[in-house]
Amino acid sequence: MKKILFTVTTDLNHDQRMQRICTSLARRGYEVELVGREKPDSQPLEQQPYRQHRLKCKYHKGKLFYLEFMLRLYFYLARNSYDALCAIDLDTALPVYFQAKAKKVPFVYDAHEYFPEVIEVTDRKLVKAAWTAIEKFIVTRTQYAYTVTQSIAYIYHRKYKANFEVLRNLPVMQPDATAVKMPKTILYQGVVNAGRGLEPLLEAMIGLDAKLIICGKGDVFDELQRLAKELKVEDKVEFKGQILPKDLLQITRSCQVGVMLLENKGLSYYYSLANKFFDYIHAGVPQLVIDFPEYRQLNDKYEVGVLTSLNVQEIRTKLEMLLTDEKLYQRLAANCELAKQELNWQQEEQKLFRFYERLWQV
Repeated sequence: MKKILFTVTTDLNHDQRMQRICTSLARRGYEVELVGREKPDSQPLEQQPYRQHRLKCKYHKGKLFYLEFMLRLYFYLARNSYDALCAIDLDTALPVYFQAKAKKVPFVYDAHEYFPEVIEVTDRKLVKAAWTAIEKFIVTRTQYAYTVTQSIAYIYHRKYKANFEVLRNLPVMQPDATAVKMPKTILYQGVVNAGRGLEPLLEAMIGLDAKLIICGKGDVFDELQRLAKELKVEDKVEFKGQILPKDLLQITRSCQVGVMLLENKGLSYYYSLANKFFDYIHAGVPQLVIDFPEYRQLNDKYEVGVLTSLNVQEIRTKLEMLLTDEKLYQRLAANCELAKQELNWQQEEQKLFRFYERLWQV
C-alpha cells in the first residue's frame, strides 16, 4: 500500500478540496495523511477515512509564521516515511520538496492558486519577489504537478515550460434532497477576506428587499459587521461565521440566490475557479457571478447564473432580477441540475487516480 502525504496551512475541517482528494485516494487503497496547522480557534478534527495531523505553531501570521511552519513541517516529515509527498501551494513547498529529495520519493506540487498573485502578496514588491523566486525554484524542478484552472496551467507553461494538469474543485454529487427555500434569501459562502466583493455586496443591500446570509470567517469579518451597521443594513445581514461543510450544504440548498464575487486584484483571483461556484450549482441555486474568464466560459456553456461587475447598482439590479423574475430563475435552476451531471467530483476524481498511478510507473 503506497503512503502519500499532503501538506496545507489551512484548517483541515474546512478545506473541502483536500477532503475530497484525500478521501478519494484513501478509498482507492492508498494510505493517506493530511498535515495542516492548529489555529487558536481550531475545533476538534472531524473524523475522516485518512490520517490527519496538526502542527502547533507559536506564530499565526506573517513571515515568522511561514518560517516556523516550514521548519516544523520539515522535521515532522523527517521523522516519518512516505512513498510520495505532495505540497499544496508555495507556502508548504520548500520543506516538502527537500524531504522528497532526501527520501528519494516523488514530489508533487498542487497549486490551489497562483500564489505570487494572491491579494495578500501582489502589491508587496519584496514579498512578491520572494514567493516568485520560490515558485521558480519549485516549478522548474517539478515533474508532477496539477492546478485548479486551465488559465493558471497556461501561465505556468508560458513562464516555465512546465506541464500542469487541471483538477477542478468540483463537489461530490449527492443524492437529490428536497429543501424548503427561504424566500428572498441571498447567500455568500467562503472566506471573508479582502477582495471578495463583500463591501459592494453590502452596499447593494440598501433598498433591496432581501436577506443576506454570510457563511465564513476571515480577515475582514469584524470590519464587515461594522460596515453593515454604518450602512444601516444590519437587520438584513446575518453573519453566521464558520460553518462545517456538511452543515453548509443544507444552508445553501435553502437559499434562493448564491453570490460569487471577486475584485480584480491579482491574477490568482482573476483566473480563479472557486468551490462556491460549483457548490451553488450542486445545491440548485442560481447565482450572481463575477464576469471573470473561467466563470464566463462555464456560464456561457451551462447558464447557471447571471454575470456582473462590481458596480453596486448593477449588483443590486441583477440580484433583484434573480429574486423576482420567476421564468429566469426556473431556467437557471433547471440548468444547475443538468450541469451537475457533468461538473461533479465522481468524474473529476478519475483524473486524480490516473495522475497518482503514474508516480511509480517505470
